Amino acid sequence: MAKFGMNLLLWTADLQESQFGLLDELNSIGYDGVELPIFNLDVNHYKKIAARCDALGLGRTAVTVSPDDANPIDPSASVREAALTRLKQVIDCCAAAGVTHLCGPFHSALGKFSGTGPTPDEWSRAKDVLAKVADHAKQCNVTMVMEYLNRFECYFVTSAADCSKFCREVNHPNLKMMYDTFHANIEEKSIAEAIKSCADQMVHVHISENDRSTPGEGHVDFATTFKTLKEIKYDGWMVVEAFGLALPDLAAATKIWRKMFTTEMRLCTDALAFMKKSWGS
Repeated sequence: MAKFGMNLLLWTADLQESQFGLLDELNSIGYDGVELPIFNLDVNHYKKIAARCDALGLGRTAVTVSPDDANPIDPSASVREAALTRLKQVIDCCAAAGVTHLCGPFHSALGKFSGTGPTPDEWSRAKDVLAKVADHAKQCNVTMVMEYLNRFECYFVTSAADCSKFCREVNHPNLKMMYDTFHANIEEKSIAEAIKSCADQMVHVHISENDRSTPGEGHVDFATTFKTLKEIKYDGWMVVEAFGLALPDLAAATKIWRKMFTTEMRLCTDALAFMKKSWGS
């Protein structure tokens, strides 16, 4: 049975106890869970989040990225080792938070470009690093969920076909992939074919509008998206990923330059109603 979640990056990159009221509000709206940003690597911090979510009955997924100094595809062995160490620490935080799925473009440094496409060496480096991280994830009962991005944010993996090919080659039960409607809207020629091409590896979905605002109010082909997800019998998380102006650094990174919605909670309420209607229709 599909579950509906909300990515907390709409408000924060590091959920604090003073913000735990967000969890109560999302629970009251009707969300099944939340997606936690994991950039702070203090394990004890996530134990507190787990306790609050457990009390509310909220499930947890998580999202992270790889920085330039811990890039899994870097030619430097020391940088790749730093990537391995950091991602293992992120997994430890996931375990403390009760997270089941860690998603994101952790396969390469976010926003770093080489001027060319991915090389065979980079492909091999990523496979080596992520297979080792997946071993650690398995011990922690966490599934790593690799995210492909559009060409303007990443060059390493930019399509459902490439991302699923990578996961099949690694062939690890704890390394799978996700589908994001925002990136697919830019990169895929056929939404239905893209979803079908990765059906055997896809365990997570981001529901994100073309302007990163309220799902259902833009031009992403959600009718085909939901129809095809049903056809492949998808039954995992569908998590709203939207961005606003609350965090200046994140707004700059996600290129949000103007207000796209009335309030964050109105976006959450409308997004959940849209997903439930679309999935149930």
